[in-house]
Amino acid sequence: MLRSLASSLALIACLVLSATAVEIRGDYIESRTCDIYTGPCFANSESTLTGKTAVMAWKIDQGQHQGVDLAGLKVVMAIKASNTLAIGGGMKIDPGPARAVILVDARANTEQRAALESFARERSGRYGTDVVRVDAVPIEMQVDHVDMAANLTAGREVKLATRKLAKIDQCCTNEVIYYPPLAKVDNYEAAYALDAGFLGRGLGVRWENPGTRSAFLATFAH
Repeated sequence: MLRSLASSLALIACLVLSATAVEIRGDYIESRTCDIYTGPCFANSESTLTGKTAVMAWKIDQGQHQGVDLAGLKVVMAIKASNTLAIGGGMKIDPGPARAVILVDARANTEQRAALESFARERSGRYGTDVVRVDAVPIEMQVDHVDMAANLTAGREVKLATRKLAKIDQCCTNEVIYYPPLAKVDNYEAAYALDAGFLGRGLGVRWENPGTRSAFLATFAH
């Protein structure tokens, strides 16, 4: 009897833990201003010259952050660093100080907007420490991990469209995913950026970087 009761309690505890283990999950996409799928020779030629800016975007499918339900909402972060964003990659370059702009989903209420900002700061680590502007804009984001096709628009400030990498995209046949994503993610793959750019204000620079091997598609669960 006691053994049966103990087993039942253990089962209930496991079910509770599994239900609460993942608080928030969804899709993530990223675009850099240097090739992230590349060979060492290309990466070396771009080092300290390009790749100082990036866009990160999260689409939250389910879950809460700081007790606030964020299911169905999106948040985008654009960053500019002082050097190539290459920590943890084939080259370990300190990107130096970085500034960020955060764009939260215009459909979110006041409480959700604050939670989205906090979530983006937390998931981006060091890149979310110096945020110079936070605004609410309409955000549309679709991600297809099978075909590696993503589409993102954040107002008139951010755009990103991707496709799967193909053999035609190889230049030296020594290409690898040279840099990891900037944000904390669980699974990621490189993609080809058909269109990419940040045309907003706050970072002192705007950029467009279409036709490059510079994007990531990923998932996250926390």
